[in-house]
Amino acid sequence: MTTSAASDVYYDPYDVQLNADPYPMFKRLREEEPLYYNEQHDFYALSRFEDVNAALLDHGTYSSAKGAIMELIKADIPIPPGVLIFEDPPIHDIHRKLLSRMFTPRKIRELEDKIREFCARSLDPLVGTGKLDFIADIGAQMPMRVIGMLVGIPEEDQEAIRDFANEQMRTEEGKPMKAASEGMVGGDIFGAYIDWRAEHPSDDIMTELLNVEFADETGTVRKLTREELLTYVNVVSGAGNETTTRLIGWAGKVLAEHPDQRRQLVENPSLIPNAVEELLRFEPPAPHVARHVTHDVELYGSTVPRGSAMMLLIGAANRDHRHFAPDGDVFDIHRDTRQHLTFSVGTHYCMGSALARLEGRIALEEILKRFPEWEVDLSAAKLSPTSTVRGWETLPAITR
Repeated sequence: MTTSAASDVYYDPYDVQLNADPYPMFKRLREEEPLYYNEQHDFYALSRFEDVNAALLDHGTYSSAKGAIMELIKADIPIPPGVLIFEDPPIHDIHRKLLSRMFTPRKIRELEDKIREFCARSLDPLVGTGKLDFIADIGAQMPMRVIGMLVGIPEEDQEAIRDFANEQMRTEEGKPMKAASEGMVGGDIFGAYIDWRAEHPSDDIMTELLNVEFADETGTVRKLTREELLTYVNVVSGAGNETTTRLIGWAGKVLAEHPDQRRQLVENPSLIPNAVEELLRFEPPAPHVARHVTHDVELYGSTVPRGSAMMLLIGAANRDHRHFAPDGDVFDIHRDTRQHLTFSVGTHYCMGSALARLEGRIALEEILKRFPEWEVDLSAAKLSPTSTVRGWETLPAITR
């Protein structure tokens, strides 16, 4: 294996230009430096499907306990209890079990009509205008309303909550997240809703979490503390908003670039669920996660020392031709997507995956029904400068 110093293979998650289209570099990483080390930011990276998949499954070696974002691992800051994605078993399993009640298949199925209604409300006023912004008009609206409804946040407050959650993810161009220097934000913004819900129980997640009793890691049967409750609601509202918004944005861009495949979806909507999987594989909203290495690991003839930060490049693994033959860089709605890594695997498999798939499918059905053809105005489109999630901040299109 060549050393990074002697090679021009270079990957930096904060490099805005590189992240505008990271895939050519992802390909070089897979082929030339399957174990990559970045000296400037002091992290390792894996890019092949087999390696990323194995590392995601091995939480004993690749731990989430210091965070799943490189800045947090480096900062070594305390992680509040209940931030599921930043926990390892056994405590992760206890917290996950509690939250998974929100995402049962029955509960997800019951949301279908409501999600369709939210889509219609966003899209109907745009019919005949010749214009549609995939983010402002639908991507940033529908997921926010769905999560707001699930968590029990009144509609008039949902935009403020969404913007707060998104702000936590933002980075200045080329810089790490604020959480690294300022510590993680608690869910205090949700305090008033929790207090109100305690007095006025309802059929929503907030009420359920307020009343649930569980055995914690010490074996004590108890209810959630206020801090745990606030963190839970914060995690769910952040995760449920940003990523689905990005998925809808990528659908707008990728399908504009593949009009033949888009036409097939219009003519045969039963192809849409597989198209959603292919979009998730082809342009994952979260192109990488990071882990903290708990003991020395031998990989490709090198030792990754204990305590290192390891980036798992999901966006690179999802296009590895060894797994997605013949060419992972080709978008194909008929592809057998097999198990892409966009929702992770193993312990940290995304609990909201069924909801994200449902929202993606319904959004595409409703968009294609009204706007069978569109062209994206890339001169007016803007990529988000965030290092953790990758997607469009604005994506205006001309519809026909």
